[in-house]
Amino acid sequence: MKEPDISVVIPAYNEEENVPLLYRQLKSVLGRAGKDYEIIFIDDGSTDSTFKILERLHSSDKKLRAIKFRKNFGQTAAIDAGFKAASGKVIVVMDSDLQNDPEDIPRLIDELNKGYDAVSGWRFDRKDNPGKKFFSLISNSIRKAATGEKIHDSGCTLKAYRKECVKSIDLYGEMHRYIPSLLSWKGFKIGELKVRHNPRKFGKSKYGIRRIFKGFLDLLIVKFWMQYSARPIHLFGSFGLLSLFLGFITGIYLVIEKFVYGIALSNRPLLLLDVLLIIIGLQFILFGILADIMIKVYYSEKDREPYSIEKKL
Repeated sequence: MKEPDISVVIPAYNEEENVPLLYRQLKSVLGRAGKDYEIIFIDDGSTDSTFKILERLHSSDKKLRAIKFRKNFGQTAAIDAGFKAASGKVIVVMDSDLQNDPEDIPRLIDELNKGYDAVSGWRFDRKDNPGKKFFSLISNSIRKAATGEKIHDSGCTLKAYRKECVKSIDLYGEMHRYIPSLLSWKGFKIGELKVRHNPRKFGKSKYGIRRIFKGFLDLLIVKFWMQYSARPIHLFGSFGLLSLFLGFITGIYLVIEKFVYGIALSNRPLLLLDVLLIIIGLQFILFGILADIMIKVYYSEKDREPYSIEKKL
């Protein structure tokens, strides 16, 4: 089958009022763009009539495809399923709540054609409540400090990717917001574009405080993966050697006290601390060795490599 120019991937969870409106807007925008396209909705276990509406739309338009999850697995899982199903040269991801504007898709693709591998939307004039914007600001600040990546609004779902980008990453947890960080780590060129952001008209936001904590924990994984995925022994071994060094210094001090000054050690808490430092140091080094073995197993599966090749001649 002919490879479409554009695949639009849209996670949807209980968006029965928004889905038909978004479909009509997308069909109009993509039709005017003069590109061959496909629209892929991922129903993330909706309990309303979202999938029934998608079935009806699919029966009259085979450019619309739909995937239904058995239950709600989350936005990251839905995006990952969309990436795996998409066959377009360019893959655009957007929300189904009509807050992302389909009119921005051609602008994202134009920006992509300036030499970028991925372009992230930036909700410069965001139409959300102050609390949501505040937590987003904090999250973006922490992410930029941890990863060194400079995208202003990584949480904006509206993004455009070249197909080879998304086929090189594994997503789980709440890691969809860190896709630009992962791609930047792999050497892909990331751009950013100010996009429209509309207030939500129908349905309820799925954003909650729990997602902030989950996202922070996933950020720790991203940070570790970016810095130590090739040699985790460098992280665990460093802590282990530091602990052993402190234990060695403490032990020397205790030996001097015992044999030079005749001070009894049996009731000294410092002796227990010394033993604890040595045990912890050995454990960290052991963890590093085991993590190194696991990393080698990971990269040996499915021909994964700890590097990214841009071109072969």
